[in-house]
Amino acid sequence: MYADIAIIGGSGVYDATMLDNVREIEIDTPYGKPSDAVTVGSYGEVNVAFLPRHGKGHRISPSKLNSRANIIALKKLGVKRIISASAVGSLKPELKPLDIVVPDQVFDRTRGRDSTFFEDGIVVHIGFADPFCPEMSPLLADITDKLGYSVHKKGTYICMEGPQFSTRAESKVYQNLGFDVIGMTALPEAKLAREAEMCYSIIATVTDYDVWHEEDVTIETVIANAMKNEEAVRNIIKEAIAKIPLERSCVCANALSGAILTAPDRIPVETRRKLNEIIGKYVSV
Repeated sequence: MYADIAIIGGSGVYDATMLDNVREIEIDTPYGKPSDAVTVGSYGEVNVAFLPRHGKGHRISPSKLNSRANIIALKKLGVKRIISASAVGSLKPELKPLDIVVPDQVFDRTRGRDSTFFEDGIVVHIGFADPFCPEMSPLLADITDKLGYSVHKKGTYICMEGPQFSTRAESKVYQNLGFDVIGMTALPEAKLAREAEMCYSIIATVTDYDVWHEEDVTIETVIANAMKNEEAVRNIIKEAIAKIPLERSCVCANALSGAILTAPDRIPVETRRKLNEIIGKYVSV
């Protein structure tokens, strides 16, 4: 079974009743198992995959996500576009809890996460100046607006390591640097999706003001507001599935063109086999 569009998020943003012909697929990858089985079904004429980022029951910490396995599992299903649903903290007064942000930039504050497929004898330098799909993100923002939700159509998402929330000093520095929202999951997902030539955009739901606002961030507040935003995210996704063009003319579709620096005959055979899903159209096994 294949899928055109994938949703990565918590189980709350996914409503299995919207899909027909639903089945769960266990997928093995060269990087191990993804977070969980992938649920695939049809929504009208579009096949949709859903992957619970933290596994069913939210059992995997942001720092321990096997993002390489998650992305390549979706690639193996034929997915070309990924919508990520992500809860974030706000770093600006005008970005209020329960607002929705569709970021256009990301800043990396993670450490120690596997953030590339390209190692073991292959060197690739992709362009990542605009990390989110320039076709899909504006469409998601417009859909959110037309549905009547409070949406901010651009912004910078700073991705911290976690799993702890920020200190007050960190939060104030991030705010002073002009960042808009803060979360723990945009990276390396966005980098890996671009390396795999998959479109990637985020629907970021604001749950709190982070601690620059002189208020403690509690998991109770985060969960409560995330649950309030679930219906909005589901509605946005339903509208988006029908409107996202399956034909692509964005930079994501050919991100590897000219980016593979290693001579094909110098790439180890095992590496070529391991990465065949990603580099197969450029380098034969």
